Amino acid sequence: MMKKEKYIDLLKQMLAIPSVSREEDTRSDFLFAWLKKEGFKVKRQVNNLIITGGNDPAKATLLLNSHIDTVPAGNGWDTDPFIPSLKNGRIAGLGSNDAGASVVGLIACYTELQDKNLGSDTVLVLSAEEEISGENGISSVLPLLPSLKFGVVGEPTGMEAAVAERGLMVLDATIFGTTGHAARNEGDNAIYKAINDILRLQEISFHDHSAWLNDPSVTVTVIQAGSKHNVVPGKCEFVIDVRSNDKYSNERMLDILSALCKSELKPRSMRLRSSALPEKHPVFQVLIKDNLRPFGSPTLSDMALMSFPTLKIGPGNSSRSHAPNEFISIEELESGIDIYSTLVSKIVKLEL
Repeated sequence: MMKKEKYIDLLKQMLAIPSVSREEDTRSDFLFAWLKKEGFKVKRQVNNLIITGGNDPAKATLLLNSHIDTVPAGNGWDTDPFIPSLKNGRIAGLGSNDAGASVVGLIACYTELQDKNLGSDTVLVLSAEEEISGENGISSVLPLLPSLKFGVVGEPTGMEAAVAERGLMVLDATIFGTTGHAARNEGDNAIYKAINDILRLQEISFHDHSAWLNDPSVTVTVIQAGSKHNVVPGKCEFVIDVRSNDKYSNERMLDILSALCKSELKPRSMRLRSSALPEKHPVFQVLIKDNLRPFGSPTLSDMALMSFPTLKIGPGNSSRSHAPNEFISIEELESGIDIYSTLVSKIVKLEL
C-alpha cells in the first residue's frame, strides 16, 4: 500500500512557494531537491524538470506531464493564498487544484512505476509557463524527447478522461478606408467596413461536427479606430478569438475566415492546436474497460503543444481553477493517485 501522507505533505510544502508563470524558480528549486533526495535523476530545462529513474529521457515513449506554475492570486480569498490550509478534509491554496494535485499525483504514480520496474520507457516532466503557453514551458522540453508516442497530461478533470481539447488562435484584423472630414461626409469609413466583416463572422456556421467538442467559436473581442470626432477613420483594427476543434484546424479556420472577410487577418500564433484521441487507439480501449468516462474539454492545456496522441486527466474540478479559495480534497488526491497508478501501469504495457 502506497503511503499517501508523504504526497499530501509534499503538496502543502509546494503550495507554500509562490510560482506564478515565469516566476517558478523557487518552486522548481524545491522540487528538484525533493526529487533528487528520493533518488530520481532530474534534469532542469529553465524551470522545467525532466525526471527519470536513470534512463535516457530521449528514448522515452510515454510522457507524464503536469505544470508547476499558477495564475496570479485574484481578489476574494478568505485566507492567504500562499499559506495552504487544511480544513474539513480540503487543502486550500493557490494552485492546489490547478494543477498541484496532478503534479503530486503523477510524482506518486511515477514512483510506483519505478518501484515495480515499469518506468524504463516513461519520463515525467513538471513544466513551467503552462498558464501562459510560454516558450520556456513544455515546448522547450519536447525537442529533447524525440521518441514520445503518447502523453498523459495532469489537469483537474475529476479523474474523467479528456480525450479531446479545443485549440486557440488569435487573429489581428486590419481593414483600410479613406480618411475624410465628417462634416462633408467625405472619405470611406473603415469602421463601417469592419462592421460588415464582423457581421459576417457573427453569422458563420459549420457543417462538420466533432464527436467530442463544440463547433468552433469566432468572437470579436477588441476593436480600435479613429482619433477625432470629426475625422472619418481610414483604418480599423480588431481582434478575433478563434476556438478550433478536431474537425477545423487553426489552418482551416484561417482559410475560411480569410475568404469570408475583406480585412487582412494575421494570426499571432497557430501553435495551440485542437486534438482528439482516435477511438481505435489502444489507450482509448483501456479507458472504456476501466469506466473512465471520455469527454471533450473546452479548456486549453499543454496538450495543445503536443504532436503525439494525448489524454488529459487529473484530480480536482476545472471550475475551481483560477478562482478564489481554490482547493483540492484529500479524498480527491488519494483517489487520483490510485487511478493514475492503475491507468498508467496499463498504458506502459501497451504497444504504442
